[in-house]
Amino acid sequence: MAKEEQQIEGNDVVSDLINFLNSSPTAFHAVDEAKKLLKESGFVQVSERDNWNLEAGKRYFFTRNYSTIVAFAIGKKYVPGNGFCIVGAHTDSPCLKLKPISKVTKGGYLEVGVQTYGGGLWHTWFDRDLTVAGRVIIREGKDAFSHKLVRIEEPIMRIPNLAIHLDRGVNDGFKVNTHSHLVPILATAIKAELNKAVSENGPVESGADEKKSNERPKTDNSRHHSLLLQLLATRLGCEPDDICDFELQACDTQPSTVAGAMKEFIFSGRLDNLCMSFCSLKAMIDATASESTLEEETGVRMVALFDHEEIGSNSAQGAGSPVMFDALSQITNSFTSDSKLLQIAIQRSFLVSADMAHALHPNYMDKHDENHQPKLHGGLVIKHNANQRYATNAVTSFIFREIAAKHNLPVQDFVVRNDMPCGSTIGPILASGVGIRTVDVGAPQLSMHSIREMSAVDDVKHSYEHFRAYFQEFSCLDAKITVDI
Repeated sequence: MAKEEQQIEGNDVVSDLINFLNSSPTAFHAVDEAKKLLKESGFVQVSERDNWNLEAGKRYFFTRNYSTIVAFAIGKKYVPGNGFCIVGAHTDSPCLKLKPISKVTKGGYLEVGVQTYGGGLWHTWFDRDLTVAGRVIIREGKDAFSHKLVRIEEPIMRIPNLAIHLDRGVNDGFKVNTHSHLVPILATAIKAELNKAVSENGPVESGADEKKSNERPKTDNSRHHSLLLQLLATRLGCEPDDICDFELQACDTQPSTVAGAMKEFIFSGRLDNLCMSFCSLKAMIDATASESTLEEETGVRMVALFDHEEIGSNSAQGAGSPVMFDALSQITNSFTSDSKLLQIAIQRSFLVSADMAHALHPNYMDKHDENHQPKLHGGLVIKHNANQRYATNAVTSFIFREIAAKHNLPVQDFVVRNDMPCGSTIGPILASGVGIRTVDVGAPQLSMHSIREMSAVDDVKHSYEHFRAYFQEFSCLDAKITVDI
């Protein structure tokens, strides 16, 4: 590919990522966006509730809980027992999730009760223009219910800081009490009551609403402010009483953007880990864009985007669940009844656990090991940990590094300091749970787990190109490597 063509393609990837980020305030929306991209590219949706009738040379995907999505393309030369080349990432990010009873009234204000999800930098949520997004269960008639995604676009909430005049020592050390301080303000009580009075005494055009009320059972909505429910109902095109339940979270309304004096950075929420989710998904879509791209493929190419990584992955749709094993099993069993071939396939498979990495911070350089200081624009980071907090070993890092060398792509290494605890990823969970060879990698970023994070444009391009090359070349490269012989 010519250099000019690579530049145009790289810019398209960045632009597409920005659109993906701005359309994905929650894990549910991220899965919905991924589903749209896959369908537009010709992938066929299958259901875990059905038996699968799969064909070599075809592309498929399924969702679980609508917050985890797995997509795969079967090579035309695939036979049962051949391996899977997989990239795994996650759809969730630290955030504030609304409580089951979110109605809070204090000091003349309507507030929204929230729970902290994951390990967020919670002080960054103060003085941000917030809204809500997520999914809602809606009553449709007497006995039917639907599942809909919702997002209120405009800012409706805020968590205001306390004025320095009332806390003179705040700059000596601000410690957030996540229970009492981290409660968004929705409205003042008096304005909400005035709005309620206007709504209740508004004109009634016909008896249709009364009839509808008599026909449908009402939902007990005393758990949430009626103002919030009305905002949701207006957005969804239903009545507040039709809202049966929801999973909502607070979201920043500031859009993702390419920024910096040289337009070299991306400023956005949820880069961890929607950046890796998008880059891997787009790489697989483009690496399987036509039947000819799978003509010589002997294995199965797969992307698995899991929910609940930020809280340990222990859920029905997290990486700690059987979802990965179930997918490998379902695909293999679609072509054979010999159960032993699944074990062989797993040993021939490879997982790239893709989760954002810690770039060197110029103001805190002592937080990195002297010889392991990943930098923005430096390419994907291979993560190592002797205690298996990352699943990388010499063989798996070699495979990933070799693909980079062949395509002249930069690669970096990260090891946490010995005097600091090390984070982890879905890599060790899947490596130990499924028994699959794994390398842990990620694009470098700053401000990880802040409401507003920062990464580099070049690393989005490097990530996409590296993942795409991996999908195209793993099967041939792996055939040249011998270890357990």
